Amino acid sequence: MLRIKQHYSGFSIGDKTLENNHGMEKLLFELASESRLSILRELQTENLKMNEIARRLDVTATEAFRQLQRLSDATLVQRQPEGTYAITCYGKLVLHLCSSFEVASKHREYFLTHDVWRIPLQFVNRLGELSQAKLTMDAMENINRGERMFIEAEQYAWGLAEGRIPELMNPIMEQKIAKGLQVKMIIPESDLSTVPELKTPNVEVRGIPDIPAIFGITEKEATVCFRFVGGRVDYAGFSGNDPTFLNWAKDLFLYYWKKGKRA
Repeated sequence: MLRIKQHYSGFSIGDKTLENNHGMEKLLFELASESRLSILRELQTENLKMNEIARRLDVTATEAFRQLQRLSDATLVQRQPEGTYAITCYGKLVLHLCSSFEVASKHREYFLTHDVWRIPLQFVNRLGELSQAKLTMDAMENINRGERMFIEAEQYAWGLAEGRIPELMNPIMEQKIAKGLQVKMIIPESDLSTVPELKTPNVEVRGIPDIPAIFGITEKEATVCFRFVGGRVDYAGFSGNDPTFLNWAKDLFLYYWKKGKRA
């Protein structure tokens, strides 16, 4: 067993007993620095020499060397024969997993009151893919955004909600559908009996027992609004056109679509 003593900003955090120098406590401690995280992000894009890293982070060469040494000791980066530093495969994995922590931490007030656990665990594990999405707490703004998204859709418009497309959108949507817009709607299974007979093959409706969140997805953008803790519907949520976020929303919608009961 290796006994080490760690210091941060002049304060001792006490003695730690670790099985080796790369235990969970050690990793989290090394990540508890914006400078070291910034270095990892820079090296994720390209290999860099120490002086270039110092310039990009606006720190002294001595400070850059100190941070690189810590990252090297944690096996997150590795010095290359030509003198540059590169992020290791392990470092890439750690940085990728950190994105979910960053999303949760950045929006902790939202996640304190909204129930992300209603969606499958495999999608909670991909929460970092929401990093480029915008959180909007204004419910009416999100409702208006959803209507605009459907109106501006050209290829497809998918929705998961407790209800049908608002009446005011029907004339516009009918024109879009006539031009070939593909529409998929997921509603509560209990409401399937209220769905009128569909007269066009490019409009489909399916039902699931529980609506975990409000979704609107087109080929251009997506919006996702989680329910309040306790189950009440809310229209505060995430939106954006970032490809990674859009793929996350599409994958989650299709997960429920495959499980849905046909109208």
